[in-house]
Order: sequence, then structure tokens, then C-alpha cells
Amino acid sequence: MYSGNSKITFILAAAGVGKRMNLGYPKQFLTWKDKPIFIYPLEIAEKSSLVEDIIVVTGPESVEMVQEYCKEHGITKVKNVVPGGSERQYSIYNALAHCNQNNYIAIQDGVRPFMKEKYLIEAFNKLEDNKELSGVVIGVPVKDTIKIVDEDGIILETPRRDTLFGAHTPQIFRGDILKIAYQCAQDEKFLGTDDSSLVERLNKRIGIIVGDYDNIKITTQEDLKFLK
Repeated sequence: MYSGNSKITFILAAAGVGKRMNLGYPKQFLTWKDKPIFIYPLEIAEKSSLVEDIIVVTGPESVEMVQEYCKEHGITKVKNVVPGGSERQYSIYNALAHCNQNNYIAIQDGVRPFMKEKYLIEAFNKLEDNKELSGVVIGVPVKDTIKIVDEDGIILETPRRDTLFGAHTPQIFRGDILKIAYQCAQDEKFLGTDDSSLVERLNKRIGIIVGDYDNIKITTQEDLKFLK
């Protein structure tokens, strides 16, 4: 359980351009109940006693806007608003330069407005209790049968569904290991699909915590129905 010594640095990834949404502006600035959706996970981090500080990474043209939104909505733990890169991974790499490697580091999508504090608490306690773990991913069991197909659309394999999880955020890691994983990926020009995949490359153990199906990522126009 929580020892009182360790803390979490919370990185919010809010540098996407939202091409699939066709909004004409980045989807993290979509307003829901009078707030841009990226503010909702920040409010959870702001209120959590586990979170020491917050780093927001956003598009270079949006840094001042994000700073203003954070002030307007009382997000006081923000230590830096950092300009992102051309890919999410490069954006997180930029943010890590401002993180204390002795902290746990949580990485959260800016377009998952339904994040819950329990994810931080459960992941934190799992890392405190099991020193063999380098990180914890929030995820949900896959409901559909998954098919692996080749480039011609021919099914090659049907993996067992009970071994498959959909990965969400937050994903929480020991800070020193996460920094090493990102630096290795940068040096080797490896582009992963999520933060955990970079740590997995180092043959580190990553735990899973079952989250909630409503912890969705607002990615397409169809997802807007969840904001009604």
C-alpha cells in the first residue's frame, strides 16, 4: 500500500490534431459541459493526493491556450506545458525531459475524459506491492473475437479471446525505467503503438488492471454519442 514517499508525475498527451474527427481543430479542445475534454482527466489528477505534478504536452501552437485553460479551471499542479512532436511517442519523449525519474510516471490520453482516480490508486498500490513490476496498464477484456489477417485480408489465425485485452490509459511506470525505454526507442528509431510497448521491449514485466468499458477515447464522430 501507499508508503507516503513515492508520488506520481502525471503526463497528459494532448498534442493530437484530430484528423478523423473533422472538427477543424484538435479534438482535445472539443467542449463538453462547458469544458474542453482534456480538462476532465486533469481535474482528477489535480484532486489526487498521489499526484505531485502535471506535465501537459500539446501542439506548439496551443501551448499558451492550454496554459490559459488550466488557469481558468484551477489546475494548479501543472509544472510545464510542453510542445509535442509529429507522433505521440515523440511528444511523450519531450514531456519526459521534465519529469522526476524517481517518481512513478502516469501517461494519460487527453481525449479520454472519463478517467477515474481509482485507476491511479490501484496501479500505484500494485507497483508499491510488487517490485518486480515495471509498470501497470489499465485495460478491458476484449468482447469480440479477434482475427489476425494478412495483407490480402485472408484470416491467418484466431487467438484465444480470454488472453486479449484492449489497452487504455492511464499507463503508469517506474520513472527511471520509462525514461530508459523511451531513450532506447529514440536511439533505435522504434515507433511503438503505446507506452507499454516500449517498456516491454526491455523485457520488463507489466501488470494489467481491469478498467471500465466507458473509459473510451474520443477518436471519431461516432464517439461523440458518449458525450451526450
